[in-house]
Amino acid sequence: MKGNMKNIKLIIIGLFAAAFSFGSCSNPKPAPAAAQVNSGVKYTCPMHSQIMEDHPGSCPICGMTLVKKSGQASEGAGISLNTVLQPVNSTVISSVNAIAPQQKEVSAAISAEGYLDFDTRTFNNIASRFSGRIEKLYIKSAFQEIHKGQRIFDIYSPDMVNAQQDLIYLSKNSPGEAGLITAARQKLLLLGMTGSQVSQVVKSGKAFYSLPVYSPYSGHVHDVAHSQMSGSPTVKPEESFNSNLPLAIKEGMYVQKGQTIFNVVDPHHLWAVLKISHTAVSGLRLNQPVKITSADLPGEAIEGKVNFIEPFLKDGDKSTSVRVYITNMDHLLKVNSLVVATIKTAAVNGLWLPGAAVQDLGQSKIVWIKEGSFYRAREVITGVTEGNEVQIKRGLSVTDSVAENAQYLTDSESFIKTQRNEK
Repeated sequence: MKGNMKNIKLIIIGLFAAAFSFGSCSNPKPAPAAAQVNSGVKYTCPMHSQIMEDHPGSCPICGMTLVKKSGQASEGAGISLNTVLQPVNSTVISSVNAIAPQQKEVSAAISAEGYLDFDTRTFNNIASRFSGRIEKLYIKSAFQEIHKGQRIFDIYSPDMVNAQQDLIYLSKNSPGEAGLITAARQKLLLLGMTGSQVSQVVKSGKAFYSLPVYSPYSGHVHDVAHSQMSGSPTVKPEESFNSNLPLAIKEGMYVQKGQTIFNVVDPHHLWAVLKISHTAVSGLRLNQPVKITSADLPGEAIEGKVNFIEPFLKDGDKSTSVRVYITNMDHLLKVNSLVVATIKTAAVNGLWLPGAAVQDLGQSKIVWIKEGSFYRAREVITGVTEGNEVQIKRGLSVTDSVAENAQYLTDSESFIKTQRNEK
């Protein structure tokens, strides 16, 4: 009987085990959130940063809701580890706007500033053709206007007196020596006497002891001692054309043969000397139309053209000088006055970018090329600048995308140093 009871107990236990096993398989419970596969995102408490969990929940200290840890790449951001590891001296991760270069034709004009100066082609020297003493001076001040044939001074010269007496002697005592008489007359003419003076000497039989000298040019008299043409290093720029300075040549002074006494300048012809930056020189050509404005002529514009482009740079000057010839018949324009000019150049066909998209590093210029999720620096060769646009001659194509603001992406000092070292 006891054996039968034991068997019955075993059968009942087996049935309960089978039923429990069947129920467990047919109703599986979901795994807790903590047991799920973690995506790598961490959660922390805003108040207790030491709490770090791999699933959402509450802070075990204060009960606040856990939040995602900052600084993690969000899903779909498109920033890979390879992107982050790009060298920082040539690439930048940024969301700055990107633009494309435009292939177009731009009507260009060069803006320049400059000043008015005398046209040195009209500079003439009045020099003494013989040695002597100034007896009478008819020029009283610098910038005095004179005309061709005007008497400017009287001079006593022993050499001229001897030459006149030779002609008088030949004319009186050897009238048949036509060759000698002609040679004596020609000598006096070459020494500066006029034909009427020579004829008067022959006719009167008397020599000029105080010989009148006449100007061969018209213009304004510039005193040699205070003129830019004298080349004197002691002359200050503000004294170069100062009409208040006394004349260096005075009555009673001796002059030597060949000595320059006055400079005569024609004030009716001036130069506008314009300074052109090196970035605009490539579009500069002779005979291009020029419009000039000056404070001397408010509300008026002077029309001209590019007459000369200087083929050299002056010491310490990084710009190219051009000359525009100006007529000043009414004497309204003043030498050394500042002028502003616009030179109209031919339309330029090429690739253009806004000026803000090009960064000038001094020795080179760069743009930031968009490559996926980051920008990479690239050197470009620029041409002329027109308004707010810059011509790109080499380094870009119309299919490229560049940063709209290059300055914003450039770490000024460290970036420039790195780029220069790489060259």
